[in-house]
Amino acid sequence: MKILFVASEMEPFARVGGIADVIGTLPKRLAGLGCEVRVVIPYYRRVRASLARLGLKPKTVSKELVFCIDWLPVRGRIKEIELDGVHVDFLKNDELYGRKYVYSTPAGDYGDNDIRFGFLSLGALEIAKALDFKPDIIHCHDWQTALLPICLKWRKHLKDDPFFKESRVVFTIHNISYQGQYERSILEKFGLPEYLFTSQGLEFYGKANLLKGGILYSDLVTTVSPTYASELKKSEYGYGLDPVLKWVSRSRDNLIGILNGIDYDKWDPSKDASIYERFGPDTVDRKKLNKSALREELGLDPEGDKPLLGVVSKLTEQKGIDLVLDSIPQILDLGYQIAVVGAGVERYEHLFEKAGKRWKKNLSVTIAVNDNELERKVFAGSDMFLMPSRFEPCGLGQITALRYGAIPVVRGTGGLLDTVRDCTEDPANGNGFVFFEFSKISMLDALLRAISAYEDKDRWRELISRGMREDFSWRSSGKEYLKIYGELMENRQRLTGNKN
Repeated sequence: MKILFVASEMEPFARVGGIADVIGTLPKRLAGLGCEVRVVIPYYRRVRASLARLGLKPKTVSKELVFCIDWLPVRGRIKEIELDGVHVDFLKNDELYGRKYVYSTPAGDYGDNDIRFGFLSLGALEIAKALDFKPDIIHCHDWQTALLPICLKWRKHLKDDPFFKESRVVFTIHNISYQGQYERSILEKFGLPEYLFTSQGLEFYGKANLLKGGILYSDLVTTVSPTYASELKKSEYGYGLDPVLKWVSRSRDNLIGILNGIDYDKWDPSKDASIYERFGPDTVDRKKLNKSALREELGLDPEGDKPLLGVVSKLTEQKGIDLVLDSIPQILDLGYQIAVVGAGVERYEHLFEKAGKRWKKNLSVTIAVNDNELERKVFAGSDMFLMPSRFEPCGLGQITALRYGAIPVVRGTGGLLDTVRDCTEDPANGNGFVFFEFSKISMLDALLRAISAYEDKDRWRELISRGMREDFSWRSSGKEYLKIYGELMENRQRLTGNKN
């Protein structure tokens, strides 16, 4: 089976969010299952730096890509490497991708992101043709690649291109709150018919919504956890697209939730050279050494047996960061110390820094983006890990926390509910603590239950070991994706919206 992944991020080359982790691992797992896999991402400035750091030198594929956007020819080159059995093709255009940031500057999104990611969408198809890689499955990710299924369905010449006649498109929603909304003129820019601008097409409150188009014109829509797939059909989670998702899955399950995983080879506390002391589910007592060393490094009060609560997160409203900020005094009063690592909304960054100065003996704040080594130390050294998200499509933090023996305290939403079982409700099988109402009272109640369990050392040691033995790797999820790819290939007319 030939599979073409198209995405805006990929570990270890360019990472902003969870898409990068998925694209860095899932293609590798599928290659291990016998698939022929290629990945296309932009050749950002950040990619060049990552390749140099990794000691990798991509080769240049000689053929130049040329196609029209907004009636003008746009040119690109292909840079290529092979990593872990996966061919990675970087789409090079310095004007579009040779910038400091991936999506936006601190002042806001790049104004030409429609062109930048439209070029990625069309460029991925041109790369496939240039390399004679005829994909059975084209797997697109989030709005940045939505113009691929839209153009494959409706752009002149592409829609009738025999090269892609047998290809089927899978579209994954990682976070529905990011939708790629632009003026109606984007239709003309990309050679799309004006009649697509209706409520049954791309139109969405007077704008052209690319994510909506990706949902409507792909053969199958997936998302990153089973619970999130159900939530997206509800108005409180669907960000206005819940009727569209209900529509595409009206007569059959054309919206499937497959839980994201982490790479258990890369996230392994028994082999992790970044942490202070390696440990495993049979040697959980060594975790205490990580806690002691982390407290010392962060300048936290080393006296007493206070549980350390880790927060490794984007500092955004979605992640419930306002709830954490509002509850810091009460969390400390319960007897916790807190270690925060993250970056995001400038206001939240300043408020955390201010709080860190006020309670510096019990609250450590590090404003950083992808400080991988420190994040690993926090996972390894924390007793609990807090994720009070307003919504969480999948969440990888709680999975990583379990892997490193930090017991998750989470709000019951999305993938958090698919991975964390409440110890209060199910003492024999629970692996964390869950609260449902988005409020201080509910979150503090969960933290109180967690600290009460922490005081029973035998129970706590058993809980750590149980969590570390969980398997949320890509092994099973990769097989699920391979299964749905196979179903699409076997029954190409099964789903609505197929090309005739």
